[in-house]
Amino acid sequence: MKFRMTRRKDQRGFTLLETVVALTIAAITLPVLLQTFSRGTKAHSLVENKTTAFYLLRLKMAEIEMLEVLEPGSEEGEFGTGSRFTWASEVAETDTEGLYEIIVTVIWEERGRERSIELATYIADKTIEQQQQQQQQGQQGQQQGQPMGM
Repeated sequence: MKFRMTRRKDQRGFTLLETVVALTIAAITLPVLLQTFSRGTKAHSLVENKTTAFYLLRLKMAEIEMLEVLEPGSEEGEFGTGSRFTWASEVAETDTEGLYEIIVTVIWEERGRERSIELATYIADKTIEQQQQQQQQGQQGQQQGQPMGM
């Protein structure tokens, strides 16, 4: 007795060979795709941390710029309790009277490594500007009080 395998037109399904080929293709491509997504997630995390650090850096610099009186020295602290971002600032006098150099650094830990971003600027002493304005106003007032023709 001979058995012959024939496929009828109304039968549906995949053969064993087709199934094995499909699984082989999936086994080759899935790890590559997962690795690509993993790298994308890591890159996104890096960019997100740097962006957050940049905004915190600008915030701290603005706080220092708003101070009425700058005093040379250094400070450090956290951006809130339990924050993974910390800051350090240094205010130093320069060779020019009334001009200060300000350096602000934001530090955070990312994947077991310490990372940081730093911003430096110069700011003039606001009290000197106010004194100069008062002197100019005083000189203008004296000039207006003098009689003309002298």
